[in-house]
Amino acid sequence: MAELQEVQITEEKPLLPGQIPEAAKTHSVETPYGSVTFTVFGTPKPKRPAIFTYHDVGLNYKSCFQPLFQFGDMQEIIQNFVRVHVDAPGMEEGAPVFPLGYQYPSLDQLADMIPCILQYLNFSTIIGVGVGAGAYILSRYALTHPDTVEGLVLINIDPNAKGWMDWAAHKLTGLTSSIPEMILGHLFSQEELSGNSELIQKYRNIVTHAPNLENIELYWNSYNNRRDLNFERGGEITLKCPVMLVVGDQAPHEDAVVECNSKLDPTQTSFLKMADSGGQPQLTQPGKLTEAFKYFLQGMGYMASSCMTRLSRSRTASLTSAASIDGNRSRSRTLSQSSESGTIPSGPPGHTMEVSC
Repeated sequence: MAELQEVQITEEKPLLPGQIPEAAKTHSVETPYGSVTFTVFGTPKPKRPAIFTYHDVGLNYKSCFQPLFQFGDMQEIIQNFVRVHVDAPGMEEGAPVFPLGYQYPSLDQLADMIPCILQYLNFSTIIGVGVGAGAYILSRYALTHPDTVEGLVLINIDPNAKGWMDWAAHKLTGLTSSIPEMILGHLFSQEELSGNSELIQKYRNIVTHAPNLENIELYWNSYNNRRDLNFERGGEITLKCPVMLVVGDQAPHEDAVVECNSKLDPTQTSFLKMADSGGQPQLTQPGKLTEAFKYFLQGMGYMASSCMTRLSRSRTASLTSAASIDGNRSRSRTLSQSSESGTIPSGPPGHTMEVSC
């Protein structure tokens, strides 16, 4: 039998009152597909990659990532890495509305802008953190520039192009729903939207009253016209770096992330399924995601001396390892969070981590 380790995640620590935020420097560079704006926090650390983020549709880097990177326990991480937060074209604060007929870049072209950013900053490698459309963009970049990507944290990734049934459903929804409503349905579960919590009210207001809503619609259209990434386990097209896939339980993209997990290299991929986190776990559960990110970085050989202050041994979770039945294939590591007891997913035995909180 495999060794068991029990883990519990307890209290969360927001940014302390009076804690001074890092100084930010915002830059814009021209690329073959237009200008792109990004914000840099911190200074480059010798022999360490930059943490490089890309946000989802309907958001910008602040509304997508600020709750996560301002979380108290995250400060230990960001002190050890320089950060680059990219705003997709036209999504930055104060961005002018693109003229009528403007050809917005495809997601592939947005990925092709990233080398221009890294060249401008003279950065050689990154650890990417992307949500939704941003997760797709970073994955596309990693496929074409694998030597520059040390790791990826992909939240709510859908690597598949829309099939004809998806397109039909999308068109039908477009007849009865506004663009903001469709984007909110992409970001959050129907249960969350019906509950209309303070968080949902905040982001409903952000999307509905965005001064650059026309630009957001262009980014939304590019996302819906994405190509299939064509991941294939054991095939030529796959992510070469360590990957942590993240999705909330009952989130809109849960099935897509589960399918993505089945297509990636099981020896390089961890799967984090978070309960009670909704469609945007980086907003609703920044503490738990921070802890998982620390483990991910430690697995890559960084922050080996980091103290996991909010993790303790308990009965609520287990780390289970077992050899594969056929001796050749092992199942990917799965980090699954539940509000009650952990449950080891069905399927061939492999390397599985279950966390309850």
